[in-house]
Amino acid sequence: MARFRTLLLTLLPPLVAGCQQASPSTPGPVPEEIPVRIAVQQPLAQVMDSLDLDPAGIRFVVHKHRRTFHVVHGRDTLCTYPCVLGERPEGDKQMQGDRRTPEGEFGFRSKRRHDKWHAFVWVDYPNAESWRRFRERQRNGTIPAQADIGGEIGIHGVPEGMDDWIVQGVDWTWGCIALRNADLDEIYPHIRPGTTTIHILP
Repeated sequence: MARFRTLLLTLLPPLVAGCQQASPSTPGPVPEEIPVRIAVQQPLAQVMDSLDLDPAGIRFVVHKHRRTFHVVHGRDTLCTYPCVLGERPEGDKQMQGDRRTPEGEFGFRSKRRHDKWHAFVWVDYPNAESWRRFRERQRNGTIPAQADIGGEIGIHGVPEGMDDWIVQGVDWTWGCIALRNADLDEIYPHIRPGTTTIHILP
C-alpha cells in the first residue's frame, strides 16, 4: 500500500484543467436506493440499443459510501461501475483544497478527451445549491470567511494501464470521481452537457 500511494504522489500532479445547473430530463427525485431491475453485464450501448432507450433519459447516481457509479434510465439501473473519490471521501465538499467530492445534484458543463486522464467530464460545481451551502458555512463559522468554494470537479479516467487505481478502491483524487478508462468510454457518448445530470449521494 505504501508503494501504491508513493506511485500516486509521483504521478498525480494537480489536475488543473481536468480535476471541478442543468435540469433533469424528467425522472424526478432520486431515491436513496436505486432499484436494480435489469441485471446485465453487456456494454451500455448494447443495453440501450436492445431496450430502444433514448440517450436523453440517461442520468447518473453515485453512492459515495459504496464507491459505485450507476447509469440510470427512468427507475432502472442499466450498468454499475466501481469508482474512487477525493482523498477525504466522507462528507460534502466545503471549500477549495479540502479534497472532498461534492454531494448533491449537478449538471455537466462540458466534456473532452484528455491526454493523461483519458477523458474529463466537467461537473457543474459549484451550482446554486453549492453556493447556498458554502455561504451558510461561512456565516456559521464552519469554514473560514476568506475560504474559496473551489471548482474544476469532474469525472475522469486514469493513466493508461493504471486501472488498479480504481480496482483497489483507494481514494486519491482532489475531489473528482475517477473511473476505469473502459467504463468512462461507455458513458462518455451518452453525456450531454447542459442536459445530463448526476446525483452524488453520501
